[in-house]
Amino acid sequence: MTSPLRLLLIVWLVALTLCGQAMAAEQKDPRIEAELVPMSQWVVPGSTAILAIRQKISPQWHTYWRNPGDSGGATEAQWDLPAGFKAGDFLWPLPERKPLMGLMSYVYSDQVYLPVPIEVPAGLTTGEKYSVSANVLFLVCSDEMCVPVNMTLSTDLLVGEGAAPLTARHGRAIENVVTGAPRAAEIDAAARVENGQLIINAAGGPLVGLKPRWAYFYAHGQTVLDHAAKQKVELGPQGLTFSVPAGRATREGVTEPVTGTISTDAGAWEITASSGAALAGTTGDGSVSTDAPDKDQATVGFWQAAVFALLGGLILNLMPCVFPVLAMKAAALTRSAHDPVQLRHDGFAFTAGVLVSFGALAGGLLALRALGQSIGWGFQLQSPAVVGALALLMLAVAMNLSGIFSFGGRLQQLGGIGAQRSGLFGAFLTGVLAVVVAAPCTAPFMAVATGAALVLSWPLALAVFLLLGVGLALPYLVLSLSPRLLRGLPKPGPWMERLRNILALPMYATAVWLAWVFVRQTNSIVWLAVAAVLLAVMLWLVGRAQIKPNARIWVGTAAAFAVAFVGAGVMALRTPVTVAAQGSHSALPSNPWSNEVVQAGLSQGKPVVVNFTADWCVTCKINERTALASERTAKAFADTGTIYLVGDWTRSDPAITAELQRHGRSGVPLYLVYSPNAAQPVVLPQILTEGVVIKAVKNAARP
Repeated sequence: MTSPLRLLLIVWLVALTLCGQAMAAEQKDPRIEAELVPMSQWVVPGSTAILAIRQKISPQWHTYWRNPGDSGGATEAQWDLPAGFKAGDFLWPLPERKPLMGLMSYVYSDQVYLPVPIEVPAGLTTGEKYSVSANVLFLVCSDEMCVPVNMTLSTDLLVGEGAAPLTARHGRAIENVVTGAPRAAEIDAAARVENGQLIINAAGGPLVGLKPRWAYFYAHGQTVLDHAAKQKVELGPQGLTFSVPAGRATREGVTEPVTGTISTDAGAWEITASSGAALAGTTGDGSVSTDAPDKDQATVGFWQAAVFALLGGLILNLMPCVFPVLAMKAAALTRSAHDPVQLRHDGFAFTAGVLVSFGALAGGLLALRALGQSIGWGFQLQSPAVVGALALLMLAVAMNLSGIFSFGGRLQQLGGIGAQRSGLFGAFLTGVLAVVVAAPCTAPFMAVATGAALVLSWPLALAVFLLLGVGLALPYLVLSLSPRLLRGLPKPGPWMERLRNILALPMYATAVWLAWVFVRQTNSIVWLAVAAVLLAVMLWLVGRAQIKPNARIWVGTAAAFAVAFVGAGVMALRTPVTVAAQGSHSALPSNPWSNEVVQAGLSQGKPVVVNFTADWCVTCKINERTALASERTAKAFADTGTIYLVGDWTRSDPAITAELQRHGRSGVPLYLVYSPNAAQPVVLPQILTEGVVIKAVKNAARP
């Protein structure tokens, strides 16, 4: 058994073992499967991690939102955490509306993630594992019955250093829920009851100038309104007005603030409506539908991936690896152009060979995904060692396309032999070999299909791969169906080499970009530069040996191989894992934090906002992208003269550690809003929205 095959077998067995361990944590019931899954591959001491309860709900069954509506019960969890760990509240994604026999329930079906922020204490040791578990109660219902299902879900959290990449199987989906979950915003709201109708006005913030196609109000209280009744929504220049029959708790008037979530096609926000008169600007521009159109985002993504895969397959026909095989087979067809039936059969047989090969590739990748999802399948661009290795790989691909050395020649010769065979089997074999010899050329074009295989469901991912094969086979199939077109087939020539050289340019650009990422992560280019030079020399020697074999050149090549691998190994070993500080952490202009700068700003009568963050803190990055990087937040800071300071804890800083402890925190994120008129700062939630930030800044600026 060759070394690559032996290595593949070892990886397969390890992955299978890990996959079995991961599946053991999944709890199953005939109505629901559930597991506790992390968003990131490891947790960093002193940060906030995100865990999620993943529910896979059987067809015809459902679970419930935080407010189940007219019937049902929300999912509940009791946490069992190691000392120092703390669990927050669920971040509830928006539910589906399920009317049944005059009642309305707010439910989840198919698959749903309920994320929970987990505070991770400082002082943990890298490499340790901590077991966390939750006793979860699901109320799982169909249209005929409800069954309470109790499960104890558990997972292990690995302690690591540096920016933790998302888990391949669930990370992106959980991150999407976290970033899209409705939260508080800078929205003024008032509620009152008139003629049995609960009227809620919402104005300001993101609602100003909003032109939604649809809107709906989800009350958080179960008896606040008649959930099954039709809501009436009116639009105004400053916001929205919702009118719906009052529920048991509000029939006599609004005595307690009404909390709920406004959902629109432009976003969703939580509001608190106190008893009060109508707000100006919330009516007058017509009515708005309450029915959200069904949009299958996965299907949209599938069609985009399908189009790019088809185009990528077509372009592959112009690559030097594939074109000679197709040209030779097309030339062979001209000898039997008098037999259109045989030509059609050959065309379909060739297409079948291509599709079978791409189907096998897709099946292998999907199998690896099933295994790799549990062990972190995918490139970890947050890891400097992986980024450096990818940069070197892109350099090698670019040098190959530039003609500095060649790869795949023997495969092309094999493809030529197969292309000259006659009969249906020969045509089928040519299709298979066309895919095999395409391997050296597929790197720029397989990205879409590979990406689709990692995120789409397996039937859609398989379809994308097959469309890549259709693109590769299509020209040959067209030629077999139209013999007269064979005479117009372009011959191989210098134009193919020029095309190949042009395609090398984006590969060089990718290598440069990855090198830039590496420098940003490590503050050093030395090891990557040395490895790149050694690799380039090695590949140049390989190219020279391919042109004019010479024993001394091969000796030099072998020596260069050894030195390059040693250099790359040293680079990986010496590369620091902790990500270097990046300076500003949002679109807001910032200055480094210190107590002296805070006091200086307050003495000038200006509010001060302090963001204690780190590059390896996933929650910090989400908050900075969604709440601190918006134009509205920047405008609020500018209007109030707020000073924005960043305390970067990417690398250990005793002063920041002490400040975190002074506010009862063992890690980041921590957001403090100082006011010149208050003795103590306001501590903002760990999960931010721009509305929360803007409201806090404006309150701090008030006299």
